Amino acid sequence: MQKTAQAKQSPGTAAETPPSILSVNNIEVIYDHVILVLKGVSLEVPRGGIVALLGANGAGKSTTLKAISNLLGAERGVVTKGSIEYENTPVHASSPDELVKSGCIQVMEGRHCFEHLTVDENLLTGAHTRGNARASIKRDLELVYSYFPRLKDRRNSLAGYISGGEQQMTAIGRALMSRPKMILLDEPSMGLAPQLVEEIFEIVKQLNTDQGVSVLLAEQNTNMALRYAQYGYVLENGRVVMDGDAKTLRENEDIKEFYLGISGGDKKSFREFKHYKRRKRWLA
Repeated sequence: MQKTAQAKQSPGTAAETPPSILSVNNIEVIYDHVILVLKGVSLEVPRGGIVALLGANGAGKSTTLKAISNLLGAERGVVTKGSIEYENTPVHASSPDELVKSGCIQVMEGRHCFEHLTVDENLLTGAHTRGNARASIKRDLELVYSYFPRLKDRRNSLAGYISGGEQQMTAIGRALMSRPKMILLDEPSMGLAPQLVEEIFEIVKQLNTDQGVSVLLAEQNTNMALRYAQYGYVLENGRVVMDGDAKTLRENEDIKEFYLGISGGDKKSFREFKHYKRRKRWLA
């Protein structure tokens, strides 16, 4: 991803840029024909990479993921400008289920397990696009349990009665059952204890390393996301206001102060903080 940042500065280095599995180009999203939510958002996800989409609640992270997975229509949203390409194919020509079949799947914010089904049954719903390949589905189910051993112990439990962390693992495992090339992971840390958050991120990293699954990770937990991603984009009010490799973003003073809670100098007063927000330094 370091080369990607250099390529933006020098078009002559474009040949060195790693191939992208996902390319979002200057998109705008409007809800209810009136509300402009995303304003010229562009980002790239390299094949086999982990990219973080950072920002506060309401910045536009979930909307960006739903635009990619073609789920905006259910919320009366539409991409009105720009383009989105997955594996060099425009996604607007594909339905959500066709995208899943092609290997791009979203794990929604809030886990969304089928509470009346067991863990085992929840996982098997993720393979519904694969037809009757029972032998390979069974092998993949055991593979999921190898990544999430605590789910194997709860495989016969109703999903509505397992912990929040186990529900998040179930949601990710269900996505894996579709044999994805890319996962859009929306706020996996939400409502979970820090130890569970780290466990889930470690598993996501292992999946990325072992299976080569590309990940676009929308996350408010900036500190955790930048530990596991190679590159990041910061959204504010529907715009990308900063991007760079993870190390650069972690060392950026604005990121450290307003997202990680670390101040490099004297502690600022609340009045200075409000003045900073009014000036919108990142948009200058």
